[in-house]
Amino acid sequence: MDLMQMSDSLPNNYAESTSTPPELGLVCITTSDKVRYRALTRKRLLQLPTAEQEQVLRQLYTDNLQRLNAAIDFCKENNIRLYRIPSGLFPFADTEQGETILDEFKEQIKATGDRVRLSGIRLVVHPDQFVVLSSDTPSVIENSIKILQMHARNMDLLGMPRSPWAMMEIHGGKGDRAERLINVIRDLPDEIRSRLALENDEYAYSAAEILAVCREAGVPMVFDAHHHIIHEKLDTYEDASIAEILAAARTTWAVPEWQLVHISNGREEFGDPHHSDFITVMPSSYRDAPWIEVEAKLKEDAIAKLREIWPPVFGTAPAPKPPEDKPIDETPHKTKQKKRSLKKVEQSEDQPQETKQKKQPAKKVAKNNSEVLSANLSGE
Repeated sequence: MDLMQMSDSLPNNYAESTSTPPELGLVCITTSDKVRYRALTRKRLLQLPTAEQEQVLRQLYTDNLQRLNAAIDFCKENNIRLYRIPSGLFPFADTEQGETILDEFKEQIKATGDRVRLSGIRLVVHPDQFVVLSSDTPSVIENSIKILQMHARNMDLLGMPRSPWAMMEIHGGKGDRAERLINVIRDLPDEIRSRLALENDEYAYSAAEILAVCREAGVPMVFDAHHHIIHEKLDTYEDASIAEILAAARTTWAVPEWQLVHISNGREEFGDPHHSDFITVMPSSYRDAPWIEVEAKLKEDAIAKLREIWPPVFGTAPAPKPPEDKPIDETPHKTKQKKRSLKKVEQSEDQPQETKQKKQPAKKVAKNNSEVLSANLSGE
């Protein structure tokens, strides 16, 4: 699809723009080789003697920290102020061995965090699919919290605030377990809970359901419009519920200007859960979304193309002001080969929680929303 075709597929009212254009975020890696990270499987690590394991992890952390700095450079050069760091930035840092080795890098990691803050770049993370706080199995919940503690510690080492500015975002996990999810979140340690946000997904938790959980648990909601249209079997982003939920989700953010949303398009059809290369259709209500993570397979190319076809002039607004710099404990709460190489990362960051669900085709529906959606949007 060429630029003119892409532009024609956007709503006419996109000509209207807000005074501060939304910030478009890069997710983990680039289509080019400019931002890539090393990985290591547990099987491979355990095949090595202990001393060699430590050496391998030390080199891996060195390399990935350098690559994180390269990612920050890339974002600065391309005027990208939102960056989702990969969940596997420091593999095995949730183990005693990995944590001990990572401690050796405290000063270097802090220096990287200082660069981030001075650049006005916002860092967020989407922990992997193994985080299921609503599981029926206590050991799964325990392991989930352990993983979240690792991500919180990484954010602490980077000097990121304990607030949703440095968001750690997860899905609801096991369906029909809202009460358990709320209770587990309420009992999380501050370094996790103060950064946690929940996202609606395609199958287990609708936008209305996750909104209700966020309100009860006191955490922000990340609205994903594409997940919403799949779950509700809608055939347009202009359904009234999109703008309604976007506005309702904003009320869960203590700082509304920090609200973050996701956008993706279906690869083969509108309701396809697999991501397309570019964003060719956008909800017109997303003009009012301050921060948008672009979940498209061609990453930075998709961001560049979206900046061309969406009338707001992205990247010209003043750099957003990061949270006040306080001691951490005082921070307030709150192409084919290329495609194959990107697929694993995308699945790791966006795969539904605990069990993979069966794809549901999109189709038209007469109702815009359900009774529960209406109740939750009104705060009842």
